[in-house]
Order: sequence, then structure tokens, then C-alpha cells
Amino acid sequence: MADLVRDWDPPQVTDSRRVDPWPAAAFADLLDAPVPDLRDGAALPPMWHWLLLLPHPRTSEIGEDGHPTDGPFLPPVPGRRRMFAGGRFHAHGTIPFGSVLGSRSSVTTVTPKSGRSGEMLFVTVRHELTVDGGDDVVAVEEQDIVYRSEPEGTERRVVERPVADQPDPGGAWRLRRPTDSVLLSRFSALTYNGHRIHHDLPYVTGVEGYPDLVIHGPLMALLALELPRQNAPSDRVTGFEYRLARPAFVPSALVATGDRSGAEATVAVAAEGVQPSLTATVHLG
Repeated sequence: MADLVRDWDPPQVTDSRRVDPWPAAAFADLLDAPVPDLRDGAALPPMWHWLLLLPHPRTSEIGEDGHPTDGPFLPPVPGRRRMFAGGRFHAHGTIPFGSVLGSRSSVTTVTPKSGRSGEMLFVTVRHELTVDGGDDVVAVEEQDIVYRSEPEGTERRVVERPVADQPDPGGAWRLRRPTDSVLLSRFSALTYNGHRIHHDLPYVTGVEGYPDLVIHGPLMALLALELPRQNAPSDRVTGFEYRLARPAFVPSALVATGDRSGAEATVAVAAEGVQPSLTATVHLG
């Protein structure tokens, strides 16, 4: 796989969108969560830029799985399979409603590795966020993506639903969010995500080998950030580092738990009764 990406050096991509209040209001209602202050000048909650800076590939550019077949940061790997592994977010300022949010995006690292499951490619994409055309970076987000090459005809292993036999993790901060196909369909629509594992049950079970619809990794990351937003509303999130370890499936409820120690909180999101799918550290200032 290293040979395939030796000369791959995609150029920087820029984008911009007005920070409109509608997606934020819609996402808060999706979670049955408190709606943030949506007035011009009020701060967009951390990571909610995911609701705004959305790529919009043409229908003719979408593959069988619902993902784009090509794009500026998709590596030239045949039979490409993508997994969202986690990321980091560091805020240096705020993103106000009513402003114009800009992004400068680039690939920062490309690392081929070999493991028990074969060759993998680890790609980190960095997004520098600006406001109203300024040069100052108000936030930096990095996403870690893992790619595998799966030639046509490769038999995919069947993934069993995990047994819900884990004790309640406890935690001073706690949120429980029931899930179903409607929740996933609404989040897919809100984030313009066509990946069929989130909304097409015959596809996800018959082709991908999963036991049910797969809950979005970004949805779990945003649910984790609801813990400080709802339990420490006077504090600002200055940093967020998270890892995604395993998928979660409907109709399991998602349980987000967390404990704070000074300016740092450890949080986790798990399907109820199962080991965490997401673990994270939140920095508060």
C-alpha cells in the first residue's frame, strides 16, 4: 500500500459557510437537548461546525456504499474501505452565529501500517477554522481516518452484535439517548451523509455483515460533548481528543458518561451495557 500513496500529495482545500442557526436548532432538537443561544454573536457549540462545512458531491460521484468514489482527500487505494478512528479539536476563540466560517483543509500525515487484518493506511486531515475572512485561526480540528484495500470479491466477515453484559459505568455526568432508524436518518440528512450503513438495513446486514444499522461516529462524538455543554455551561471547551474503538448499533441506547477533575474531564459513549465505542478527554477553560 505504501507504493500506492508514495506520490500522493493532495492540495489544500478551502471552504466557507455562513453560521446559520437552523442546523444548530435542528441538531439540538434531534437530541432532545437544550437549544443554544442562536442570536448573532452567540458562540456555536464546539464541533458543531460539522453541521455547516459539508461537502456536496454530485449523485454521479457516489459509490455503491453511499460514499463518494473520489475526493480531494481520498487516497488512491483500490477497493478502498474507510473507518473514522477519532480526532482532536482545539479552540483558540469562538465561532459566532451570523459570521462566515472559513476552513483551510489539508492532509498532514499519511502512514501505511500492517496488522493482523492486513495492510492499512492512516490518514490525518487537518482543518483550520477562521471567521469572517480573517487570517487568525479560531479552532483547529484533526480527523484520523483508516483505510483498507479490499479487492472486489473479498468475503467480508460477519460482525456479531455485542452482548450487553457490562455493569453501569457510573459517572457524575450522564446522558442516555435512545436510538432508532429515524434518529440515524435525520442525522444523515443533517450532515449530508449518504453512507448506507446508517440507513439501509438490507445493505448493512446483507453486504457489510453488520447486525443492524451502524450509529454514526460523529454523532457519538457530539453526544460526548453534550456532557460539558449541559453540566458545565459556564465553561468553554478548549480541547477535545477522542478515539473510536468499536461500532454501536440500533436499537441500543447510547449512554454518555463523564467525570470532571479540575479543568479536564474524561468521558465515554457506549451502547447500553457494552464496552465504550468512544473514549475522550475534554479540556475546559
